[in-house]
Amino acid sequence: MPNIGKICTSCGKLTDNYAIFKCPDCGKIDIVRCDQCRLDHVKYVCVECKFEGP
Repeated sequence: MPNIGKICTSCGKLTDNYAIFKCPDCGKIDIVRCDQCRLDHVKYVCVECKFEGP
């Protein structure tokens, strides 16, 4: 099955170029960041604990 990518937590776009990590605060939710949002330091918000970070 082909890789369909992930949805970026910051911009909401489907991307094949991303980093994925657990929320640094609660550790429960996967945060997905596309390369462009990472480069531009666009904030993300955890849906579980509302932690904000770039």
